[in-house]
Parts: sequence; C-alpha cells; structure tokens
Amino acid sequence: MAVSKETKAKLVKEFGKDKGCGATEAQIAILTYEINDLTEHLKTHIHDYHSKRGLLMKVGKRRSLLDYLKEHDVVSYREVISKLNIRK
Repeated sequence: MAVSKETKAKLVKEFGKDKGCGATEAQIAILTYEINDLTEHLKTHIHDYHSKRGLLMKVGKRRSLLDYLKEHDVVSYREVISKLNIRK
C-alpha cells in the first residue's frame, strides 16, 4: 500500500520540477498514486473501513492541493490534471 522509494522518486522527478518532493505537483502525483492503489484494494476488501477512511483523507488532501495550485498557477494545474487523468 505504501509507495516504494523508486516509484516516489520517479514521480518526484517527473512532476517535481526543480523543487523536489515539496512541490505541489509532486505531492499531487504521489497522492494520486496512493489513491489509485487504495481504490484497487477496496474493490476486493469492501469492508475495510479503516482504509476507506484513509482514502477519503487522501482525496481531501489532494483536493486542497489542487485548489491551491489552481489559485496560484493555472497553467501548471491544467498540466497536472491532464497528465494524471484526474478529470474525466
């Protein structure tokens, strides 16, 4: 369930630009990876309510980071949501 070091490094390198793992874009990418992983887990373990709560918390955190990014850098916001296929 946790993101491996290699996967996290790859996401930071792709989305982090020059700022590293503290970049908003990198944090959104990591959270999206974790959300997708938890979603797959919950498809088989329907009654895992603790993981469901964790998923909802991650979704809320990603939402607030996306709002921040949209407010401060619209171009980067559009780039991130298109690369991660967040909006359908």
